[in-house]
This record gives sequence, C-alpha cells and structure tokens, in this order.
Amino acid sequence: MVCGVAVTELARDFRSLREMLAQRHDGLPRRLQQVARYALDHPDEMALGTVAEVAKGAGVQPSTLVRFAQSLGYGGFSELQQVFRTRLRDRWPDYDERLLGLRDAAQAEGGAAILLNGFVEASITSLTRLRETVSAADLDKAADLLAGAETIYLLGQRRAFAVASYLGYALGKLGLRAVLLDNAGGMLPERANLARPGDALLVISFTPYTPGTVDTTAAIAQRGVPVVAITDSAFSPLVPLASAWLEVAEADSGAFRSLAASLAAVLTLAVLAAEKRGVCFRLPPSPGTAGR
Repeated sequence: MVCGVAVTELARDFRSLREMLAQRHDGLPRRLQQVARYALDHPDEMALGTVAEVAKGAGVQPSTLVRFAQSLGYGGFSELQQVFRTRLRDRWPDYDERLLGLRDAAQAEGGAAILLNGFVEASITSLTRLRETVSAADLDKAADLLAGAETIYLLGQRRAFAVASYLGYALGKLGLRAVLLDNAGGMLPERANLARPGDALLVISFTPYTPGTVDTTAAIAQRGVPVVAITDSAFSPLVPLASAWLEVAEADSGAFRSLAASLAAVLTLAVLAAEKRGVCFRLPPSPGTAGR
C-alpha cells in the first residue's frame, strides 16, 4: 500500500500503463486522477519534460508527480518516465523528419500550402497514434462482436456523425446489416429501443463527449446489447459501457481536428467483420494496378 492506494504489478510498457490507469482511475485521489489524464493525453511531454515542466502542464505540484509514480509502484517519477521514453523510441523513426520537411515546404510555398500542410500533418499524426494505441487483439475483439451481430447499430453525433455515416455505407457495401441512429425527427430514443441483445452497437464519441451519445449508449448497454466504442481516452465515459473499445485520438490543425484515424479505424473494423462473417468481396486494386 503506497499513499493509500494498493500497488499492482508494475507496468513496463505504455499499453500496460494505459490499461492499468483505466482500471484504477476511479480509486485514485483527485489530484492523481488529474495527473493520470495528463499523462495519457500528453505522452510525449511526459517523456521529454522535466519534473517541473510536467507538473506545470498537469497543473499540480512536482511532489504530486512523485506521489503518482509511487502509487503505481515505481520508485519515483524518473522510473515512470522511462515507460514514456521507451514509447517514444519505438515510434516510426523518420516521422519527425517528415513533418519537418512538410513544414519547410509549406513555408517556401506560401499561405495556401501552409494551410494544406497543417491538415496533412494533423492526419499523419493521427494515423501514427492509431498504430501505436490500437493492437491486432483490440481490432479482433471488436470485429468479433460486430461479426456476430444480427444488426449493427451505429451512433455518432456532431463531428463523429460523419464517421458513423461512412461506416454505415461501408457495412452496407459489404453486405452487413447496419442501422444509423441519426436522430432524424428527434426519434433517437425510439430507434435506439429497437436494439436487442443479438445486435451490437458501435458508438463513436470524442471529448467533450456528446451527452445524448453517452446516455443512449448507456440505455442500450443496459439491455444487454454489446457495445463497441471508438473514443479518445481510457477515461471516456463510453469505456465502462463497452465490451470492446479502440483508442483513437485525432490531432488538430488550428481549431479543426482530423478524422483520418477514425475513418481508418472504422473501415478496418468493417472489413474485418465482413471477413469473420464469411462475406465474399473483392478489395479494390492498389494504386497503379488498375487496368493491368
């Protein structure tokens, strides 16, 4: 027992640490919860910052970082920081150089290129994060639930609506039965009531999490319908409701967030679910092979 919190097995990689924090978040004191959220939302800063810099970013005292590390079983903050540094070393090696090249090219080409390259950088960042945070096991578990469902209900509002709508299109093209819960005519509660335990719900929501999405998901999950969630944090209110979930955190350019990773994730799930269902389909040819 350290700082009033039971210590569990030490996490030596970022994925294990993320899972541990998701499981133990509610039992941590408020200030340590604050550090946990910052750590998962800003892993690069955790890897590279000094104790003072990280504490300032998290809005806590440096001593709180030490308490946080010890509550997880580490000897101190520097030992915890090694987990984040290992994650950074394992990333795509030429990623930073490519982004630097994009910035240099944009500066040389002028305003329109700067705008375009800002969105390109955000998309690249989002897709790189996706490869780091989502494993094959995560994808298989989610796809198994979708493949076993009689009907797949799709829920996403505001920014997430475009992703849910596209997934409905993709599932339809693959021959899987899907219903988009789009709240047309204010009928979202009534349409959501149609979901049964033999079905599945795929829900998409990101910070600050649309209340109607969370409430509808909770109501559907209460009826025994398995939920697959695509969300941006282990602390999302959708995670406790989900039987399987994928962490998809989109980067932004200015005030606009990319949807590149979200679309890649749902398209992967759609194709995997179709394969597991035994649906026969032909993938489009790779670029440069059409007409050969």
